[in-house]
Amino acid sequence: MPYDDLNPNSHFNIIKGERLDDLIRAGLKIIQSPAAFCFSLDAVLLSNFTFLRPGDKIIDLGTGSGVIPLLLASRKTAGKIVGLEIQEDSCDRARRSVWGNRLEGLIDIIQGDICKAEELFGVGGFDVVVTNPPYLPVGRGAQNETDPIAIARHEILCSLEDVVSAGSRLLRYGGLMTMVHRPERLSNIIITLEKHRLKPRRLQMVHANSEKKPIMILIEAQLGGNSELNILEPFFVYNEDGSYTKSYWDIYYPGIPYSSRKSGSYDF
Repeated sequence: MPYDDLNPNSHFNIIKGERLDDLIRAGLKIIQSPAAFCFSLDAVLLSNFTFLRPGDKIIDLGTGSGVIPLLLASRKTAGKIVGLEIQEDSCDRARRSVWGNRLEGLIDIIQGDICKAEELFGVGGFDVVVTNPPYLPVGRGAQNETDPIAIARHEILCSLEDVVSAGSRLLRYGGLMTMVHRPERLSNIIITLEKHRLKPRRLQMVHANSEKKPIMILIEAQLGGNSELNILEPFFVYNEDGSYTKSYWDIYYPGIPYSSRKSGSYDF
């Protein structure tokens, strides 16, 4: 389909049941389907947490809708970004989002299995591995093994071990792997990273507010790095009055004045 500059949304090729959402940065938009897994706070925080150097080659394991490659592309730093996703429908939406945003020269969406990533890409070809993996072991609420939302949330098609193992093989020596996950899995995450020669370097806890327990963690590890771990200040989403914190606002709504914010609601 040719681009229509008079209608900037015409080239996204949205099909029935899908919607086009604004990423609120660099004019980027994303195609999503309510029947599949839609991105949320964790993807935005992960993309912001990820350290990038000019020209880095990046791969997002389990890219889903392709939101993390799009968010990383908005930082104008990466040399190449690859999104790997096993589900055909998700790949199709992600590719149409990439094409609709005219980023096909920067982002490639590849359909494939994380467990076979080495066969697809070889060893040591990436500077950065990013992943928002399934959080929950099988059996904790998954309805069936073909439901796209269950696959995104539960370790049906890949486990934490599979994701970390793939990441360690794809990274060059000294490369970085960043991940968002649940706090209750932290000990398992660190053990698994260490097993695959990935040394945790940065860790940040994310809280709904200052009185609540953490709802997620952000962690960065280096292949072959030293064992020094830098624990960052906690990240809070809400103030005591229920309004968004400035830290949250600046990440989620870049370029929009904090003074224009409205009170949020506790949805964690």
